[in-house]
Amino acid sequence: MKKDKLTIKAKKEGYRARSVYKFFAINKKYALVRKNDKVLDLGCWPGSWIQALKKLDAVIVGVDITKIQEIPGTIFIQGDITSKQTQIGIKKYAPFDAVLSDLAPKTTGIREIDQQKCLDLSLTALEIAITCLRKNGNFLCKIFQNSDQEIIMQKARKKFHFTKLTKPQESKKHSKEMYLVCRGMK
Repeated sequence: MKKDKLTIKAKKEGYRARSVYKFFAINKKYALVRKNDKVLDLGCWPGSWIQALKKLDAVIVGVDITKIQEIPGTIFIQGDITSKQTQIGIKKYAPFDAVLSDLAPKTTGIREIDQQKCLDLSLTALEIAITCLRKNGNFLCKIFQNSDQEIIMQKARKKFHFTKLTKPQESKKHSKEMYLVCRGMK
């Protein structure tokens, strides 16, 4: 399998995945995470966003269903974010300045089922953000372009002063992924 330029660059620079450049681009444009912020990273495997957050001296709690290779100075919770037990574990570390979600479900290949799984994960991430963010906190969430994206947009608009969909140029051209940027929780 041919690796793209960003995958090669990420490995060369010591990052675990090319997605780190998506985070850098979005954060540069929207300033969602600042130096020394306390950040919750949902769907943190393999850990590239945590590596980026470490450059900002952030206090980081990462959560994923898949165990990541340890990153010193960070807290990792292995669990499914849809489970109450995992959500209780997350709340022990709240409030957060920012909640980031790069979650993606295991896909079935059946578009309707996969779209619903994506929406459900995004809505769960939004609910966690709403319960765990401090006032004026920020939220970033990967979503997939489809007819359901307006559902999460409407919910986010009620809770944040600023909401916008963005697709960083670092995303693969054919990818349907977008990022929901939310600033200033009400």
